[in-house]
Amino acid sequence: MRPFSFVEPRTIEEALLVLRDPNAKARALAGGIDLLGELKDDLVEAEALVNLKALPGLDTVRADADGALRIGALVTLTALAAHDKVRRDYPAVAQAAFSVGSPEIRNVGTVGGNLCQRPRCWYYRSAAHRCLKKGGDVCFTLTGDSRYHAILGGGPSFIVHPSDLAPALIAADARVTIAGPGGARALPLQKFYVLPEVRLDHETILKPGEVVTEITLPGPSAAAAGWKSRFEKFKEKDSMDFALASVAAAVKIRNGVVAEARLVLGGVAPVPWRSPEGERAILRQKIDDDIAMRAAEAALAAASPLAHNGYKIPLAKALVRATLLELR
Repeated sequence: MRPFSFVEPRTIEEALLVLRDPNAKARALAGGIDLLGELKDDLVEAEALVNLKALPGLDTVRADADGALRIGALVTLTALAAHDKVRRDYPAVAQAAFSVGSPEIRNVGTVGGNLCQRPRCWYYRSAAHRCLKKGGDVCFTLTGDSRYHAILGGGPSFIVHPSDLAPALIAADARVTIAGPGGARALPLQKFYVLPEVRLDHETILKPGEVVTEITLPGPSAAAAGWKSRFEKFKEKDSMDFALASVAAAVKIRNGVVAEARLVLGGVAPVPWRSPEGERAILRQKIDDDIAMRAAEAALAAASPLAHNGYKIPLAKALVRATLLELR
């Protein structure tokens, strides 16, 4: 790893001042799980790391008067998974946070870091391959080993987004707050991510000098509003691993049928993949085996597998079906 300086800002404004200075060549440091790996692999360069962990207010979960839940970007995955209100009102979010890595990783990894982590594609991570994501002119997945890559939304790059937390938060209708040189802005988390056809150099809309500061979950409480949610993940190693496929589902039941639904897939696309087709299949329906299977078929109808990842289609279908049946 190349040497770098360590900056300890006292306020978010001080941090942004360094991060937006092109001469500083600075990177924001939260938990550091992904960033330090990228530095070791020479995927990014940094002459300064701006430590965000000491900034006040970014490591707390608090409820507003209207019931909205505000989650600081530096809240650890362990703290999020254990939070009583999250577990009660947004169970899919707690389940997704708990599914990440190992206890050691969850104790250090942060909400903001998990949402902003970079792809795990082995061609992107390889020093021997100058792929599209690194300014090259080819996605090696097309002719190489594609077993872990995208079956939905791929092209020209076929990465999959590695976050487990993002699908669950999108299913919970979360909003993200971004601090930058022009002040703070908030938008639906779903719009935070962009496909490779829109932007190749990054998976989010973040610009230089911007950082995620907060995630907001809507009030009143999900329980009081009649929402149920669940997160399911299939991974290759039982101990700890990234998702081969995952599903986050949230449904609002009224008079025994689905009045509203959000269905989001992970591990199968370059972004957390919300499926309006799967959602429509269960709206105004009572969830049973046939309806759950119909939703699964609809959610994967547009899948276009590569040479080695066709198995993800039946896998994702099975997860959609199982997740919806759990919500009955």
